[in-house]
Amino acid sequence: MDKNYRIAIIGGGTAGISTAARLLKDLRSLAGDIVIIDPAEKHYYQPLWTLVGGGEAKKEETERSMKELIPEGADWIKAAVASFEPEENHIQLSDGRRLEYEYLIVAAGIEVHWDGIKGLTETIGKNGVCSNYSYQYTDYTWDTIRNFKGGNAVFTHPATPIKCGGAPQKIMYLAEDHFCRTGIRDKTKITFGSGNPAIFDVTKYRLALEKVLERKKIDARFKHNLIEVRGEQKEAIFEQIETKEKTTVEYDMLHVTPPMRAPAFIRNSSLADDFGWVDVHPHTLQHQKYENVFSLGDCSNLPTSKTGAAIRKQYPVVAKNILSLMKGEAPGAKYDGYSSCPLVTGYNTLILAEFNYEKEPTESFPVNQAKERRSMYIMKKDLLPIIYWNGMLKGTM
Repeated sequence: MDKNYRIAIIGGGTAGISTAARLLKDLRSLAGDIVIIDPAEKHYYQPLWTLVGGGEAKKEETERSMKELIPEGADWIKAAVASFEPEENHIQLSDGRRLEYEYLIVAAGIEVHWDGIKGLTETIGKNGVCSNYSYQYTDYTWDTIRNFKGGNAVFTHPATPIKCGGAPQKIMYLAEDHFCRTGIRDKTKITFGSGNPAIFDVTKYRLALEKVLERKKIDARFKHNLIEVRGEQKEAIFEQIETKEKTTVEYDMLHVTPPMRAPAFIRNSSLADDFGWVDVHPHTLQHQKYENVFSLGDCSNLPTSKTGAAIRKQYPVVAKNILSLMKGEAPGAKYDGYSSCPLVTGYNTLILAEFNYEKEPTESFPVNQAKERRSMYIMKKDLLPIIYWNGMLKGTM
């Protein structure tokens, strides 16, 4: 007979493990009554993949086994979710099992939609087409950059929500810096094709990044969405968001950020909003219809950037509000939309963007964080991974 749990957590990524750890830390009697459901055997610290693609880190440093990260007191079911039955408090698993829960936390992350760009799956990892959005291909990004001899280097940002929204431009800045260091910058044209209307959504940081684009002589084309890659011809096809006009751009290297979406089992469920994301209250993270369901991280419809830093502020709110419900109290913890993006602008330089729902800077340090700083770069490269593995995933930071 399948075991029932007080709390079921969908997803063993950053959000799922951190929330489970915090719940067990705050209420030890939950030991044995929390389950994390995730089919993956490996867990990745994905924010470091930018530096892997830039030759500054080894991808093996970003990988750990899921088994060693599951908090003591939580069970792990290595299976995928097939569907939800929130009216009955049931989850249907892909292996046929059916689990019952009292409280559900949906932290399933985001689906990278490689097939969303015509021709991409056929050419990714060859023909100069690379991407930092896959553990498999991050090494090829660095191979492409370090073996580049000049020509057209094209970088893209899709017209969909993505995880780590700054990553598409970070690798571009690292590549440009590398081209300068190796003496081929004057032989290289760099183009940034973005489905977004601007380089960044927060004015303070947008203005700083526009200066970076100007200094680096990058041809930024906004509202231009990559829709097709012709690998053999080395052609990228962009569509202008408003006019639908198509443009062909020749490339010698192409770094693609694929479109992304909520996982299918969420998109096709009654938990989703009209766009496929889990429909939650922006401050309590409680589902708008099912009061015993919460969601956080990339699969939720929270109107802020989908980052690990955002999850660091979200998971304590979810834990507190579930514990309040267990005591018969209304959810009182509030999330203000905080997110952060450590914007690498070159080797040893970084702009640390921090902001809330209102797109207001909410900076942590008594300095102007829109200024490029070496200290912030060192923090991202050396300090944040330690905080992640030893603090955040333990539910303490």
